[in-house]
Amino acid sequence: GLDRSMIMSYGQDDRVCAYTSLVAMLEVDKVATTSCCILVDKEEIGSVGATGMKSRFFENSVAEVIDRLTDYSDIKLRRTLANSRMLSSDVSAAFDPTYSSAFEKKNAAFMGYGMVFNKFTGSRGKSGSNDANAEYIAVLRNALDNDNVAYQTAELGKVDLGGGGTIAYILSLYGMEVIDSGVAVLNMHAPWEVVSKADVYETKKGYVAFLNI
Repeated sequence: GLDRSMIMSYGQDDRVCAYTSLVAMLEVDKVATTSCCILVDKEEIGSVGATGMKSRFFENSVAEVIDRLTDYSDIKLRRTLANSRMLSSDVSAAFDPTYSSAFEKKNAAFMGYGMVFNKFTGSRGKSGSNDANAEYIAVLRNALDNDNVAYQTAELGKVDLGGGGTIAYILSLYGMEVIDSGVAVLNMHAPWEVVSKADVYETKKGYVAFLNI
């Protein structure tokens, strides 16, 4: 851009969210509860395989931690996962004025407006998505407001026209509270994708605020 406020790069979906998640994790010195940053692959083809979220890698890792800390049991593993909170870090589609008919302008992400939350994803509205509950969103909003994080809410394009999947629904199967969040991307899935530097910064701040809850 003329003011150098944007980053154009290949494959920012989803490297930009992996980057902000990892940097936030490294920045936080002390946390009240056990925290982790999970980087998984194969989301675009259904989160399959040994490195996808549908694998048992995360579940097995939590089981190993419980086994080292105390006497392991299946109910302890289930309770640990069910009492966890997660931000599913994934990009959102930024409003593109060239293809404005594909977006609902009053419920779309805009570049430069901060971290994006997608309460539900999927297709045809909410089909195949995780729908975050209001109480969890209230906790997040309070944490972000206290840390002066700029954020916005959006959906992935118009109902019956847009849509997309993330890994949030997979973790919600454990009973944990999950919501999709991340950076707005222009030209998603194109050879060159564009993000706002301000959004990258605010998203990192948002993840730090989340870890400090």
